[in-house]
Amino acid sequence: MTRYRMTVEYDGTGYVGWQRQQNGPSIQAALEEAVFAYSGETVRVFGAGRTDAGVHALGQVAHVDLAGAGDADTLRSAVNAHLRNQRISVVEAEEVDDGFDARFSATRRIYLYRILNRRPPPALDRGQVWHVGPPLDAEAMDRAAQRLVGHHDFTTFRASECQAKSPVKTLDLLEVRRVGDEIRVTAEARSFLHRQVRNMVGTLERVGAGRRSADDVAAALEARDRAAGGPTAPACGLCLTAVSYD
Repeated sequence: MTRYRMTVEYDGTGYVGWQRQQNGPSIQAALEEAVFAYSGETVRVFGAGRTDAGVHALGQVAHVDLAGAGDADTLRSAVNAHLRNQRISVVEAEEVDDGFDARFSATRRIYLYRILNRRPPPALDRGQVWHVGPPLDAEAMDRAAQRLVGHHDFTTFRASECQAKSPVKTLDLLEVRRVGDEIRVTAEARSFLHRQVRNMVGTLERVGAGRRSADDVAAALEARDRAAGGPTAPACGLCLTAVSYD
Protein backbone atom coordinates (compact mmCIF):
# COMPACT_ATOMS: atom_id res chain seq x y z
CA MET A 1 0.00 0.00 0.00
CA THR A 2 1.38 3.40 -1.00
CA ARG A 3 0.31 6.76 0.42
CA TYR A 4 0.11 9.69 -1.97
CA ARG A 5 -0.06 13.37 -1.11
CA MET A 6 -2.00 15.54 -3.55
CA THR A 7 -2.24 19.32 -3.86
CA VAL A 8 -5.67 20.18 -5.19
CA GLU A 9 -7.25 23.35 -6.50
CA TYR A 10 -10.96 23.80 -7.12
CA ASP A 11 -13.77 26.23 -7.75
CA GLY A 12 -16.21 25.48 -4.97
CA THR A 13 -19.22 26.91 -6.84
CA GLY A 14 -21.93 24.28 -7.09
CA TYR A 15 -20.34 21.90 -4.59
CA VAL A 16 -21.62 21.25 -1.06
CA GLY A 17 -18.06 21.65 0.20
CA TRP A 18 -15.07 19.38 0.63
CA GLN A 19 -16.76 16.65 2.65
CA ARG A 20 -18.88 13.93 1.04
CA GLN A 21 -22.58 14.53 1.80
CA GLN A 22 -25.94 13.17 0.72
CA ASN A 23 -27.38 16.50 -0.41
CA GLY A 24 -25.13 17.23 -3.38
CA PRO A 25 -21.74 16.87 -5.08
CA SER A 26 -18.60 17.32 -2.99
CA ILE A 27 -14.91 17.72 -3.77
CA GLN A 28 -14.04 14.63 -1.73
CA ALA A 29 -16.55 12.44 -3.58
CA ALA A 30 -15.39 13.67 -6.99
CA LEU A 31 -11.76 12.82 -6.14
CA GLU A 32 -12.67 9.40 -4.76
CA GLU A 33 -14.69 8.58 -7.85
CA ALA A 34 -11.85 9.73 -10.13
CA VAL A 35 -9.35 7.57 -8.24
CA PHE A 36 -11.71 4.59 -8.51
CA ALA A 37 -12.21 5.13 -12.24
CA TYR A 38 -8.42 4.99 -12.71
CA SER A 39 -7.37 2.32 -10.22
CA GLY A 40 -10.49 0.26 -9.57
CA GLU A 41 -9.87 0.75 -5.84
CA THR A 42 -12.54 2.06 -3.49
CA VAL A 43 -10.72 4.62 -1.37
CA ARG A 44 -11.17 7.45 1.10
CA VAL A 45 -9.47 10.72 0.25
CA PHE A 46 -8.58 12.74 3.35
CA GLY A 47 -8.29 16.53 3.11
CA ALA A 48 -6.42 19.08 5.20
CA GLY A 49 -9.43 21.36 5.51
CA ARG A 50 -13.17 20.80 5.25
CA THR A 51 -14.05 23.84 3.18
CA ASP A 52 -17.71 24.89 3.16
CA ALA A 53 -20.10 24.96 0.22
CA GLY A 54 -18.96 27.56 -2.31
CA VAL A 55 -15.47 27.99 -0.83
CA HIS A 56 -12.55 27.66 -3.24
CA ALA A 57 -9.01 26.30 -2.93
CA LEU A 58 -5.66 26.84 -4.60
CA GLY A 59 -3.64 24.76 -2.15
CA GLN A 60 -5.87 22.15 -0.56
CA VAL A 61 -3.82 19.11 0.45
CA ALA A 62 -5.15 15.56 0.53
CA HIS A 63 -3.81 12.04 0.95
CA VAL A 64 -4.96 8.67 -0.32
CA ASP A 65 -3.70 5.10 0.09
CA LEU A 66 -3.55 2.86 -2.99
CA ALA A 67 -2.31 -0.65 -3.59
CA GLY A 68 -1.30 -0.42 -7.24
CA ALA A 69 -1.56 3.07 -8.66
CA GLY A 70 1.98 3.37 -10.02
CA ASP A 71 4.07 6.51 -9.86
CA ALA A 72 2.72 9.82 -8.60
CA ASP A 73 2.83 11.63 -11.95
CA THR A 74 0.75 8.91 -13.57
CA LEU A 75 -1.75 9.11 -10.72
CA ARG A 76 -2.04 12.89 -11.10
CA SER A 77 -2.58 12.72 -14.86
CA ALA A 78 -5.06 9.86 -14.65
CA VAL A 79 -7.13 11.46 -11.89
CA ASN A 80 -7.22 14.77 -13.77
CA ALA A 81 -8.40 12.95 -16.89
CA HIS A 82 -11.37 11.63 -14.94
CA LEU A 83 -12.00 15.09 -13.46
CA ARG A 84 -12.16 16.84 -16.83
CA ASN A 85 -15.85 17.65 -16.38
CA GLN A 86 -15.30 18.98 -12.85
CA ARG A 87 -13.91 22.28 -11.61
CA ILE A 88 -11.20 20.37 -9.77
CA SER A 89 -7.54 19.79 -10.61
CA VAL A 90 -4.77 17.81 -8.92
CA VAL A 91 -1.83 20.18 -9.29
CA GLU A 92 0.82 18.00 -7.66
CA ALA A 93 1.13 14.43 -6.42
CA GLU A 94 3.94 12.67 -4.60
CA GLU A 95 4.58 9.51 -2.63
CA VAL A 96 4.89 10.06 1.14
CA ASP A 97 5.49 7.84 4.14
CA ASP A 98 2.63 6.35 6.11
CA GLY A 99 3.10 8.86 8.91
CA PHE A 100 1.90 11.74 6.78
CA ASP A 101 -1.70 12.81 7.37
CA ALA A 102 -3.11 15.66 5.31
CA ARG A 103 -5.23 16.91 8.22
CA PHE A 104 -3.37 16.06 11.40
CA SER A 105 0.18 16.68 10.12
CA ALA A 106 -0.67 20.22 9.02
CA THR A 107 0.99 23.01 10.99
CA ARG A 108 -0.59 26.02 9.28
CA ARG A 109 -3.53 26.80 7.04
CA ILE A 110 -3.68 30.01 5.06
CA TYR A 111 -6.91 31.53 3.76
CA LEU A 112 -7.47 34.54 1.52
CA TYR A 113 -10.75 36.42 1.45
CA ARG A 114 -11.35 38.79 -1.47
CA ILE A 115 -13.77 41.72 -1.34
CA LEU A 116 -14.36 43.62 -4.59
CA ASN A 117 -14.99 47.12 -3.32
CA ARG A 118 -16.38 49.18 -6.19
CA ARG A 119 -19.77 50.18 -7.52
CA PRO A 120 -19.79 48.06 -10.72
CA PRO A 121 -20.30 44.33 -10.13
CA PRO A 122 -17.69 41.80 -11.22
CA ALA A 123 -17.79 40.13 -14.61
CA LEU A 124 -14.77 37.83 -14.78
CA ASP A 125 -14.58 37.29 -11.00
CA ARG A 126 -18.27 36.63 -10.43
CA GLY A 127 -18.52 33.86 -7.84
CA GLN A 128 -14.93 34.45 -6.70
CA VAL A 129 -15.31 37.65 -4.66
CA TRP A 130 -17.73 39.34 -2.30
CA HIS A 131 -18.99 42.43 -4.09
CA VAL A 132 -19.42 45.39 -1.73
CA GLY A 133 -20.35 48.61 -3.52
CA PRO A 134 -20.02 51.33 -0.82
CA PRO A 135 -16.42 52.33 -0.02
CA LEU A 136 -14.67 50.48 2.81
CA ASP A 137 -11.80 51.73 4.98
CA ALA A 138 -9.22 48.94 4.68
CA GLU A 139 -6.86 50.57 7.17
CA ALA A 140 -9.58 50.68 9.83
CA MET A 141 -10.39 47.05 9.07
CA ASP A 142 -6.73 46.08 9.52
CA ARG A 143 -6.47 47.91 12.85
CA ALA A 144 -9.55 46.07 14.09
CA ALA A 145 -8.21 42.77 12.77
CA GLN A 146 -5.15 43.04 15.01
CA ARG A 147 -7.44 42.86 18.04
CA LEU A 148 -8.28 39.29 17.03
CA VAL A 149 -4.72 38.03 16.55
CA GLY A 150 -3.43 35.72 19.27
CA HIS A 151 -4.72 32.97 21.55
CA HIS A 152 -8.41 33.53 22.28
CA ASP A 153 -11.80 31.97 22.82
CA PHE A 154 -13.39 32.57 19.38
CA THR A 155 -16.95 31.59 20.30
CA THR A 156 -18.19 34.88 18.83
CA PHE A 157 -16.85 33.86 15.42
CA ARG A 158 -17.83 30.21 15.56
CA ALA A 159 -20.73 28.68 13.63
CA SER A 160 -23.46 27.16 15.78
CA GLU A 161 -22.95 23.76 14.11
CA CYS A 162 -19.18 23.76 14.71
CA GLN A 163 -18.02 20.37 16.00
CA ALA A 164 -14.68 21.47 17.45
CA LYS A 165 -14.22 20.36 21.07
CA SER A 166 -12.94 23.80 22.11
CA PRO A 167 -13.54 27.34 20.79
CA VAL A 168 -10.00 28.34 21.82
CA LYS A 169 -7.64 28.86 18.88
CA THR A 170 -4.43 30.73 18.14
CA LEU A 171 -4.77 33.13 15.21
CA ASP A 172 -1.23 33.78 13.95
CA LEU A 173 -2.07 36.44 11.38
CA LEU A 174 -5.07 38.46 10.24
CA GLU A 175 -4.11 41.11 7.72
CA VAL A 176 -6.27 43.45 5.65
CA ARG A 177 -4.80 45.18 2.58
CA ARG A 178 -6.29 47.12 -0.31
CA VAL A 179 -5.00 46.19 -3.78
CA GLY A 180 -6.70 48.42 -6.32
CA ASP A 181 -10.44 47.78 -6.11
CA GLU A 182 -9.91 44.69 -3.97
CA ILE A 183 -9.67 44.37 -0.22
CA ARG A 184 -7.78 41.19 0.64
CA VAL A 185 -7.99 39.59 4.07
CA THR A 186 -5.32 36.99 4.84
CA ALA A 187 -5.77 34.66 7.80
CA GLU A 188 -3.20 32.16 9.09
CA ALA A 189 -3.50 29.62 11.91
CA ARG A 190 -2.81 26.00 12.65
CA SER A 191 -6.56 25.38 12.47
CA PHE A 192 -9.81 27.32 12.39
CA LEU A 193 -13.30 26.89 13.77
CA HIS A 194 -16.21 26.29 11.41
CA ARG A 195 -16.84 29.54 9.48
CA GLN A 196 -14.41 31.44 11.69
CA VAL A 197 -12.77 33.28 8.80
CA ARG A 198 -16.06 34.24 7.16
CA ASN A 199 -17.49 35.45 10.48
CA MET A 200 -14.39 37.55 11.18
CA VAL A 201 -14.50 39.05 7.68
CA GLY A 202 -18.19 39.88 8.04
CA THR A 203 -17.42 41.72 11.27
CA LEU A 204 -14.45 43.56 9.76
CA GLU A 205 -16.59 44.68 6.82
CA ARG A 206 -18.85 46.46 9.32
CA VAL A 207 -15.75 48.27 10.59
CA GLY A 208 -14.77 49.26 7.06
CA ALA A 209 -18.26 50.64 6.52
CA GLY A 210 -17.95 52.78 9.66
CA ARG A 211 -20.60 50.90 11.61
CA ARG A 212 -18.22 49.37 14.16
CA SER A 213 -14.86 50.27 15.69
CA ALA A 214 -11.79 48.29 16.66
CA ASP A 215 -12.95 48.50 20.28
CA ASP A 216 -16.31 47.05 19.25
CA VAL A 217 -14.53 44.09 17.65
CA ALA A 218 -12.48 43.51 20.80
CA ALA A 219 -15.64 43.69 22.91
CA ALA A 220 -17.39 41.22 20.59
CA LEU A 221 -14.49 38.79 21.00
CA GLU A 222 -14.68 39.08 24.78
CA ALA A 223 -18.45 38.56 24.75
CA ARG A 224 -18.00 34.95 23.56
CA ASP A 225 -21.41 35.20 21.94
CA ARG A 226 -22.09 34.72 18.21
CA ALA A 227 -24.81 37.37 18.41
CA ALA A 228 -22.14 39.94 19.32
CA GLY A 229 -20.30 39.42 16.04
CA GLY A 230 -21.07 40.69 12.58
CA PRO A 231 -22.73 38.83 9.71
CA THR A 232 -21.18 35.83 8.00
CA ALA A 233 -19.39 36.89 4.82
CA PRO A 234 -20.45 35.00 1.66
CA ALA A 235 -18.59 31.79 0.86
CA CYS A 236 -17.67 32.89 -2.67
CA GLY A 237 -14.91 35.26 -1.51
CA LEU A 238 -12.98 32.66 0.51
CA CYS A 239 -10.11 30.53 -0.77
CA LEU A 240 -7.81 28.06 0.99
CA THR A 241 -4.51 29.15 -0.54
CA ALA A 242 -1.97 26.91 1.22
CA VAL A 243 -1.39 24.29 3.89
CA SER A 244 2.02 24.01 5.57
CA TYR A 245 3.78 20.99 7.05
CA ASP A 246 6.95 20.56 9.05
